[in-house]
Amino acid sequence: MPRPTARVLTLLELLQSGGIRTVAELADRLGVEGRTVRRYVDQLIDLDVPVESVRGRYGGYRLAPGYRLPPLMLSDDEALAVLLGLVAGRRAGLTTTEHTASETAAAKIRRVLPKHVAHRLDTLLEALAFTDQPGEFDTPDAGILLTVADAVRHRRPVSIRYTDREGQRSERTLHAYGIVAHAGRWYVTGKDARSGEDRTFRLDRVADARTLPGSFDVPEGLDPAQRVLSAFATAEYRHAVTLRIHGTVGQIRARLPASVASLEDCAPVAGGSPEDRAPVAGEERPAERWLRVELRAERLDWLPPVLASLDRPFVIERPDELRDLVAEFADRLTSHARRT
Repeated sequence: MPRPTARVLTLLELLQSGGIRTVAELADRLGVEGRTVRRYVDQLIDLDVPVESVRGRYGGYRLAPGYRLPPLMLSDDEALAVLLGLVAGRRAGLTTTEHTASETAAAKIRRVLPKHVAHRLDTLLEALAFTDQPGEFDTPDAGILLTVADAVRHRRPVSIRYTDREGQRSERTLHAYGIVAHAGRWYVTGKDARSGEDRTFRLDRVADARTLPGSFDVPEGLDPAQRVLSAFATAEYRHAVTLRIHGTVGQIRARLPASVASLEDCAPVAGGSPEDRAPVAGEERPAERWLRVELRAERLDWLPPVLASLDRPFVIERPDELRDLVAEFADRLTSHARRT
């Protein structure tokens, strides 16, 4: 059973999270009766913590606005979770332009921990290994990231100054639907208010962001993460590739994820086997079927090994250059096998 002092500290932590907490809610979280909650509140007030009583149907307790919170109190498990989160975020590139922020935050946490706890956490971090090596990430400015996030939450237009990959600068008004972290970068996706087009922007290329008056509606059922992945799959690149592959969606997605390629049903290949026919109305769709795969790529040399690893029947509709590369790849494999 937790000691009264521990419950008082827990009460303080609950009030620190913000908002009004009802007596019933606090009593349930602390495992005590309502009159005990009131006694704990009195103890906090005696310690000069400005707890306010809010009357009314939805009344309860809250901390006075502007109160400067005391230093954080972390348990061993909480400290471990925070430090691992800092390490993982830094390695994944999900940090702001202040590259040292996560390092200094981790150092501050270590500094206030008991020596035996700090030593155990340092031992874990020293023993921890990752299967991939961290790279150099283009990270956004923290102020811009928070400004765009606020615009997303309150559905307010945001004005951004953007530089594209060609170095062209522009100023846009964006109806931002969501922020997406993908492959070590931050993206914002939404609608360009001037052109009416759906757009996705890298946040590290945004030089300035400011919210504007007004509001907008977000399309129902919209998934910002899926929008970003689809934008990658349909982006303009040097080569437009169209394939037909016979298999399940899962088999194809294992090698060609949504960020690389788009999938849709297509008619069976002429002369195919009976099981390759299109399903009739009311008939259960087969798990394996012909699917049209479309993608954009700057280079084609990575595709033949991917198609070989799928080990599924496929037809190349375009470009002709890919057919030649697949044939050359098959010849090399045959040559290697014969030498062995």
